[in-house]
Amino acid sequence: MDLPNIFTSLLLTVLSLIGLVFFIRASVKDRTQQIKLVTSDSTEMLLAKIQEYFASRAYQVTNLDRETNEVTFQGFVRASWFLAVFLSALAAFGLFCLALVLSFSYPSISNAVWGILLLAPIAGVFYYRNASRVEKVLLQIETIAETKNCLTVTAHRDELIQLQKTLSFDVAESK
Repeated sequence: MDLPNIFTSLLLTVLSLIGLVFFIRASVKDRTQQIKLVTSDSTEMLLAKIQEYFASRAYQVTNLDRETNEVTFQGFVRASWFLAVFLSALAAFGLFCLALVLSFSYPSISNAVWGILLLAPIAGVFYYRNASRVEKVLLQIETIAETKNCLTVTAHRDELIQLQKTLSFDVAESK
């Protein structure tokens, strides 16, 4: 292989590793969103239904303000072992490609570059330590018509999707 091809391959490998690092960092990013849901349930019935739903998902009420109809739930969300292993495997593959290109680029150190594969588990450890956290869900119930209530929910994106699927509310607006 001639020199320009090797260095082009090295440049492309380094660029793809930069993308991989950003992908691994994004795996622990906070994805809190706010959504407004409309229902015809009464406020008391809605609060009971919501509390039962979040209790089944291992959330507990940490704050309840009956005057403003605001409820705060809190629960511990664990990191996924599968995703930690998957991210470590992706990092291992990316580092393998880098080691391969470096061994062709610098034949004098070709045996030593394979040691960078030992860095791959750091990706899984990074994810597992930072993805396990306490999540909060903030709810506010407003009466918008005599028979309609608007539920404003601020929570993790995945939790909002699951809430909509389980309780089948109409979506008024999403931010």
